[in-house]
Amino acid sequence: MYSRRHEGSGPFLLLAMLAGLQIAAEGTPTCKPGFSQEVYNVVVPDVTEKGRPLFNVDFANCGRGQLKFESGSTSDFRIDASGVVYAARDLELTGPASLTVQVNDIATKRQWTTQVKVSPQSRQQTQEVPPAKSQDLTEIMFPSRNADSQLKRMKRDWVIPPINVAENSRGPFPQELVRIRSDHDKNRSLRYSVTGPGADQPPTGIFIIDPISGELSVNKPLDREHIPNFHLRAHAVDLNGNQVENPIDIIINVIDMNDNRPEFTHQIWNGSVPEGSKPGTFVMTVTSVDKDDPKTFNGMLRYKILSQNPESPSSNMFTINNKTGGIITVAAGLDREKVSQYTLIIQATDMEGNPMYGLSNTATAVIKVTDINDNPPEFTAETFFGSVPENRVNVIVANLTVTDKDQPNTLAWNAVYKITGGDPTGSFSVPTDPTTNEGLVTVVKPIDYETSRTYVLTVEARNEVPLARGIHSPRQSTATVSIQVIDVNESPYFQPDPKLIKLEEGMLPESTLTTFTAQDPDRFMQQSIRYSKLADPANWLRIDPNTGRITTVAVLDRESPFVKNSLYNATFMASDNGEPPATGTGTLQIYLLDINDNAPKVFPQEAEICEKPEPNAVNITAVDGDLNPNAGPFAFELAHRPTDVRRNWTITRISGDYAQLRLKIGYLESGIYDLPIIITDSGNLPMSNTSYLRIKVCQCDPHGDCTDQQHIMAAGLGTGAIISILLCIIILLILVLMFVVWMKRRDKERQAKQLLIDPEDDVRDNILKYDEEGGGEEDQDYDLSQLQQPDTLEHDTIKPVGIRRMDERPLHPEPQYPMRSAAPHPGDIGDFINEGLKAADNDPTAPPYDSLLVFDYEGSGSTAGSLSSLNSSSSGGDQDYDYLNDWGPRFRKLADMYGGSDD
Repeated sequence: MYSRRHEGSGPFLLLAMLAGLQIAAEGTPTCKPGFSQEVYNVVVPDVTEKGRPLFNVDFANCGRGQLKFESGSTSDFRIDASGVVYAARDLELTGPASLTVQVNDIATKRQWTTQVKVSPQSRQQTQEVPPAKSQDLTEIMFPSRNADSQLKRMKRDWVIPPINVAENSRGPFPQELVRIRSDHDKNRSLRYSVTGPGADQPPTGIFIIDPISGELSVNKPLDREHIPNFHLRAHAVDLNGNQVENPIDIIINVIDMNDNRPEFTHQIWNGSVPEGSKPGTFVMTVTSVDKDDPKTFNGMLRYKILSQNPESPSSNMFTINNKTGGIITVAAGLDREKVSQYTLIIQATDMEGNPMYGLSNTATAVIKVTDINDNPPEFTAETFFGSVPENRVNVIVANLTVTDKDQPNTLAWNAVYKITGGDPTGSFSVPTDPTTNEGLVTVVKPIDYETSRTYVLTVEARNEVPLARGIHSPRQSTATVSIQVIDVNESPYFQPDPKLIKLEEGMLPESTLTTFTAQDPDRFMQQSIRYSKLADPANWLRIDPNTGRITTVAVLDRESPFVKNSLYNATFMASDNGEPPATGTGTLQIYLLDINDNAPKVFPQEAEICEKPEPNAVNITAVDGDLNPNAGPFAFELAHRPTDVRRNWTITRISGDYAQLRLKIGYLESGIYDLPIIITDSGNLPMSNTSYLRIKVCQCDPHGDCTDQQHIMAAGLGTGAIISILLCIIILLILVLMFVVWMKRRDKERQAKQLLIDPEDDVRDNILKYDEEGGGEEDQDYDLSQLQQPDTLEHDTIKPVGIRRMDERPLHPEPQYPMRSAAPHPGDIGDFINEGLKAADNDPTAPPYDSLLVFDYEGSGSTAGSLSSLNSSSSGGDQDYDYLNDWGPRFRKLADMYGGSDD
């Protein structure tokens, strides 16, 4: 057994005692569980603080299950599962002490016991203890191997107890830890080495081994917070580098030292607690961490409050849970209005809070006392005063000021005002000014000076949230508001407005209708009222400026355009002589009762009728400006003059409002006729009237519509429509004229063309018919001699030798050309021509007719263009022209000429 001096701030820590390995005589390794020594002699400092590691007892468990370490009956020491013995409390040894260490196998109930003799030694004496000799080092033997260098089968693995090394050792370095040996070094030289992190792997150079003696040493101080343990592997080789032993694993645990202070996760902690909270109310939790081993006293933290600022109303308003860091209240009396914030200095100490050996750190906890509604609003005065002119609304009468000790601009501070008395009609309201928290007494309904000259309101002030439990509103939370009403000159008003009277129309001028007067609401002012007319659309009325009597200046007519639904509206104004003058308006509504003062008239006033055949009747009615019963039913009658009216026409009553007019004779010449019709209404003292119906008699199509041009005029077209129609006609005529000019040019070009047909077949002069577009050939500037057949001229000038006539047909069969239907659509004509041209071009028997057109008789100065663009000159002699018969009489002759027989 040996001890190692530790020159740190704490006591000495004895290094691990490693159990020896026994080698059986026959070379088979065995492991015997138990303590490495029956009695341990250790030296510890005479003064030791609680939680300090003192020494280690080595126990070889040989792969057994869970073991339980006990430190006997003494309460001065405790032992952990690795065999490290700690001071269970602050010790001050004055003499030797004895400790029994017991290990229990929980599975087999087996026990092992050893004795530890503890001797106190002062720090000065300990520092003079020389380092242990190398021969005192514990040896670790490699397991024995058989002759063929193969390990024999073992019942259980070799278990090498870990080596415990204290961190932060100050040396001297290198510091020997253990000696590694092989039993083969008795007959030959061996070389030892270690591998693994800390040796030949990063971080390298921490552990070194003497290759000859096998002494394993640590080369620098260790830091548990950086690397808590090292896993090395020891090797033994001969001088040739051959492995003579299987490598063994060595575990080096770094024993924690209290070299780190606790660190708070925040330097300033913020919390809050409502004012008036009861003791035991949770406030907040502060936490800190310690890099030391939390399983040892080095990392076990304890909290406490060092100071409280301010110390009001007590210096101990809060307490802290020393293990969890939770802060709670311990005293009553938190009042935000007195102390709104507390500042606590919190300390965290390791070593379970040991003030002598523990390391500590501090942080600040700021606790805000939050507001609750424990202070009601109080008025600054018992009575407030104000004044307002009558009939004014949305006017602030008075400002009510209050004080509230709660935190401003919070629900517990914001005031709400309520009128509890003195306002039965709801003429006032008291909204809150959000900035000043004042109550604004406001008029929301017009108030009348003549009704009430003063108002005394009772107003109560409360907060937006209820008061805290146990707090009641004081008398200062209620105030009175005295409001004086100021009299002003008010406008006169008509009563009723509007005023309705019923009269018969047709009243004569200077007739009195009614008296329309106004009242002055200012009963306490002596004023006079004058009247004037403000609006009289038809200028029918007059009002007396002093009495308000209304008379007529014209006849009242219900059928006037100023009367709507028998109502006539006139507006009058009343003005007083106050300061300043005030005016008011009123409306007089006159409901005019209808009388039979309008004769009926025929409607419509114009109509059309066919001269023959049917239909030849017109339905008519009457219009009357009067209302029923002064209007329909109507009686219709033809006038006796002129005499041909009743001879040619007849009228038949259909109903009370309609009659039918028809021709009495079978035919009437087209023209415009004015028929006098006598219409009588059904009023009491009926009225008759002779009105004229203009009828246009015209030729009609089968649908009964006029076909002559006068139909357009009779339809009542406007001037713009007629001008548009004339412009269209002019444009159409211009297009026709351009077409005629173009046709003339085409005809001139064709005059010199050889038309090789028989003289009796020459029907060109008969084809040109101008029934609709103008005259015939006499209107054309043509030389008709040029249209004669070429064979009538001299043959030696018109028909050269070797050129046959165009109307001569080849002997081969004719190609099949497309046939048209009887009534083709105009769009189909172009398709028909294109199909015929295509068939002619594809006909192999067709001669090149285009090349046969000789124009030498036209002269050298002809302006005719080439006709070869037609691509075909087939005469179509076998073409069926019967469909031309369906195109009208103008095309029947063409059908006869081209489609008829030879005779």
